[in-house]
Amino acid sequence: MVSNAIIFCEGFFGELDGKTANGLVRYSGTYKIVGVIDSTKEGMDAGEYLDDKKNGILIYRSIDEALSKIKEPVNYFIYGIAPGNTRLPKEHRGIILDAIRHHLNVVSGLMDFFTEDRAMMKEARAYGVKIFDIRKPPTKRKMHLFTGKIFDVKTPIVAVLGTDTAIGKRTTAIYLKEVLRAKGINAVFVTTGQTGIVQGAKYGRALDAIPGEFIIGEVEYAVVQAYENEHPDIILVEGQSSLSHPAFLSSFAILKGARPKAIIMQHAPKRKIYCDYPFLPIPDLQKEINLIKKLSKAGVIAITLNHEKMTDEELDRAVKNYEAKYQLPTADVLKHGADKIIKAIADTFPSLAAKLET
Repeated sequence: MVSNAIIFCEGFFGELDGKTANGLVRYSGTYKIVGVIDSTKEGMDAGEYLDDKKNGILIYRSIDEALSKIKEPVNYFIYGIAPGNTRLPKEHRGIILDAIRHHLNVVSGLMDFFTEDRAMMKEARAYGVKIFDIRKPPTKRKMHLFTGKIFDVKTPIVAVLGTDTAIGKRTTAIYLKEVLRAKGINAVFVTTGQTGIVQGAKYGRALDAIPGEFIIGEVEYAVVQAYENEHPDIILVEGQSSLSHPAFLSSFAILKGARPKAIIMQHAPKRKIYCDYPFLPIPDLQKEINLIKKLSKAGVIAITLNHEKMTDEELDRAVKNYEAKYQLPTADVLKHGADKIIKAIADTFPSLAAKLET
């Protein structure tokens, strides 16, 4: 049974640091999202604000307002902000305690683990609710080292990599999964971040919380489990950050652990500096593609764009320019749909092409 949830995203809904809330408003397999809390956008429709498409999820000023106006019972409070430092701002601590006192189970993807906070846990016990730290890694005894079983996976594996964090890799991967499933293809999504887990991904870990010795093995384990349990036609793996980003290494683990057979590149043409690192310019897309070529036998088969800060006219020009420059099918799946990207996947994997034609 799907539980109703509200998302806290004060001041950041629709922004880069609101990516957890943004993702859940677009897709949620575990929770039914019935409201967003962001007083700066009070009264707006979350879908309309995010993607110009109303979805009936309203934005409220506070927890009290949301619970008083939402007609359905609400069971979960999701902390929907993903700050660059992964920590809970001091001014939000009282919000979490307030949610608990409203008898709401709390879901968090931060590195500050609420289950290790004595005061929060005391309140949770007193009010009969649970706290879920999505990013909290398992004990080392339950982690997995690389085994080589990934080499036995025969199913096409496609990784959606990108040129920065919070650029749309997960959104694109989930969108492709849903489109492929609608076409009768057994597509499985493997997440590598906390938002994908909150959205309901059955396979994957939040890689940035895993010790380095296990990170490649955890990616491999997730992909192998998806392969053995689901017998999929295709596995779509969420990328993290970028290979060239000096602050993160998860992309290397994804290439090594998942061993993708093809790669889709996610890019935001208007973004010139790394998210949360304003002193670091993003390298040219071609340099990122060249780096992938040095580290993986998988080819880049398509480019997917993020339309942030772009008009529709600018986006259309960018698609034409990128296709001419890189000779790769290019689209923003949220604006243009996935037809060109699905065709690129089918052209790469004949077994899928045959199933799509039936």
